[in-house]
Amino acid sequence: MEDKPASEQIDDIIKLYGGWKGRVLSQLRAVIKAADPEVIEEVKWKMRSRPEGLPVWSHNGIICIAETFKNDIKLVFFKGVWIKDPKKLFNARLNSRTDRAIEFHENDIVDKVALKELVLEAVQVNISRAKRG
Repeated sequence: MEDKPASEQIDDIIKLYGGWKGRVLSQLRAVIKAADPEVIEEVKWKMRSRPEGLPVWSHNGIICIAETFKNDIKLVFFKGVWIKDPKKLFNARLNSRTDRAIEFHENDIVDKVALKELVLEAVQVNISRAKRG
């Protein structure tokens, strides 16, 4: 996977997990890319226990990453504490000092409209924090 562009590596990650996890990852990716056409896809944190790495979406810093576990997928926003969440999508890592996450299980429905708003808000947080930098 190392020699491939990040977008192809993420395609491979989606295929690797397949089933409902592949469908959810694919939906999340589509919403993120539609929300921000300038988003940069990356794959980071490859390690022995997760050789495929984690899908990462960035714009002026990391917007979010997708972590796949045995029974769920978490879409983690590293600066989630500063993101307005009027639809209350964040349901995981609520006690973190910075992160917030959305945990998805097999039959969960992705609220594409609300997720798009979160992504746009995350981009604005990154841009405003970069300006203060």
